[in-house]
Amino acid sequence: MDFNMKKLASDAGIFFTRAVQFTEEKFGQAEKTELDAQFENLLARADSTKNWTEKILRQTEVLLQPNPSARVEEFLYEKLDRKVPSRVTNGELLAQYMAEAASELGPTTPYGKTLIKVAEAEKRLGAAERDFIHTASIGFLTPLRTFLEGDWKTISKERRLLHNRRLDLDACKARLKKAKAAEAKATCEGDTVPDFQETRPRNYILSASASALWNDEVDKAEQELRVAQTEFDRQAEVTRLLLEGISSTHVNHLRCLHEFVESQTTYYAQCYRHMLDLQKQLGSSSLSTACLAWTLTGSLAREATRRARSLSPTWNCLAKQAPSQAPAHSGLGRRGWVQPCHLSCLLVTQLLRVGKVTPSHPAPGPPAARGPRS
Repeated sequence: MDFNMKKLASDAGIFFTRAVQFTEEKFGQAEKTELDAQFENLLARADSTKNWTEKILRQTEVLLQPNPSARVEEFLYEKLDRKVPSRVTNGELLAQYMAEAASELGPTTPYGKTLIKVAEAEKRLGAAERDFIHTASIGFLTPLRTFLEGDWKTISKERRLLHNRRLDLDACKARLKKAKAAEAKATCEGDTVPDFQETRPRNYILSASASALWNDEVDKAEQELRVAQTEFDRQAEVTRLLLEGISSTHVNHLRCLHEFVESQTTYYAQCYRHMLDLQKQLGSSSLSTACLAWTLTGSLAREATRRARSLSPTWNCLAKQAPSQAPAHSGLGRRGWVQPCHLSCLLVTQLLRVGKVTPSHPAPGPPAARGPRS
């Protein structure tokens, strides 16, 4: 217990000395040991690496998982050392909804068949996205987290220790400076020849003893300064080696970045192939549907023409005269029925059926009987 109290008192004294030195430096009342320019450049480079690594890590997480709630959940699972449960991707969820819609609306209808095809493509896209997220997390995010949670914590710890060693060194320098100033003052007072008629001999004895005490204090301060300088130099060398290791960190991150680009290229190539296959399937289906619609439209048009021709004598007359009078680009064909692509002819057909249109030229009737010649 006595040892612990002594250690606690010693630590409190050291902390107080560092606090005083730090405060005086902030107010410009104490000198500060400056590091060399190369060391400062290493510190700045390490800080930049740490800051940009954090930003790249966070944004990559947003890219792989846009949902912030899901990211928080995954973070908690990692901190608790528990396995993150598998999560359905957005593409797979969309595929599930489309498949359910097709089964309910009718899988044999054109819309239902298309829903099934698109659902299968979206399912493949979701599986490709899942593989990409897994590969990117292991090959790119994990090394970045390892640097921030491992190497950078070690560097930060050594930098704090170097900062404390620097405060101790500057405090020893300040103490030595004060001791030398006091020693010089005591020496000057001791070299003065005392006037025994005006000054008591006791004051001369006290000044001489004070000079000796300040000599001991200077020797003690010099010894503490040598120890502090040694510890500071040793800690500065350790910190320098760690900071120079940032170059190897850059090389490692460069390799991981190449792997991330490769995985992303593979993912987008798979997505392109899946969508190209889907486009071909939908294109063939669209062509078949268009041909079917064209056939049905033509059949309906011919049927409407046939009915109008059978119901209206006027149409028969128009149908016979139209092929010879109509221009080549008109909707009347050679056989006297309306082409399905010309909706105007269909409209005339329907109006003739209901009797709302009368031809401008009456249909020719039987020849009139001629009277006798005069």
